[in-house]
Amino acid sequence: MATGHGSISTTDLDRAGHLLKRVEQVFDQRVVGQEALRTALISSLLAGGHILLESVPGLAKTTAAQTLASAINGSFRRIQCTPDLMPNDIVGTQIYNYATGSFTTQLGPVHANLVLLDEINRSSAKTQSAMLEAMQEKQTSIGGENFPLPSPFMVLATQNPIEEEGTYVLPEAQMDRFLMKEVLTYPAPQQELEILDRISTGRMTAPITAEPISIDDVVFLQRLVDDVYVDESIKRYIVDLINTTRLSGPRPVPGLDQHVRVGASPRGGIALMRVGQALAIQAGRAFVIPDDIKAVRYSVLRHRLVRTFDALATNVQPEQLIDAVFDAVPTP
Repeated sequence: MATGHGSISTTDLDRAGHLLKRVEQVFDQRVVGQEALRTALISSLLAGGHILLESVPGLAKTTAAQTLASAINGSFRRIQCTPDLMPNDIVGTQIYNYATGSFTTQLGPVHANLVLLDEINRSSAKTQSAMLEAMQEKQTSIGGENFPLPSPFMVLATQNPIEEEGTYVLPEAQMDRFLMKEVLTYPAPQQELEILDRISTGRMTAPITAEPISIDDVVFLQRLVDDVYVDESIKRYIVDLINTTRLSGPRPVPGLDQHVRVGASPRGGIALMRVGQALAIQAGRAFVIPDDIKAVRYSVLRHRLVRTFDALATNVQPEQLIDAVFDAVPTP
């Protein structure tokens, strides 16, 4: 994933804007509000990453994932995570054929363009780890043979923060593999009224009339994101931010060590740059500006800061700590 050098033509930017408009039209028919969720999903897709969604039930996480798959004409699979879910249930297995005396490979549901892991924290650590190779290497291993996943490939994992009984907390190493973590909030009363109107009139389940884009179009957009220009000053800004979360940097935040035990890894810096590039394309630009980095700070860093016991006990939110870091680092 090389950073571009401003070689994106106006024609390509216009085509990207047209394609993204079609994606938004599909979303408009299925999802009411949730603009932050829409931006996060599209940004993760364009940047070639995975996303973790956290909210109470009923806030359109599954609907948004299905809508994204419909918007790109891609294959979609939903995996409901439970404590008895096994790794083979996700990646696939080998089945013995008595008639031929040989094994045949049955690919699991992870072999799709978009995979929704519903309530990922309800699956065991062994099953959670089975997703690591798929998420990182874009392939699965079944019976000693590697099977590449379709391209593009994106994992959308969800977790419910209010029912912790019988769950397995995701380890920091696995959390870090998600490009973004989006926390959903309740819709506004007017938006809830719109949802009821759509359901009562049948518009929510009516066939999608907007024209989706193709998988080739998604690949084009991802390559365009690769070529978005990131100035040296923006890269230095990102590095300073990441180092500040590690209690160092050019202007350390006083008292941050009382709330942060472990700062963001290099993946955090890469994620800030990649999602910044994706936002630039969505804004019709061929270059990243500081506001792109600021706009994604919560989604990219909230799951990468390991808080101390004192911070957890006093309910210091990750967003507060992220704001303190961004306030301390000068904007280029």
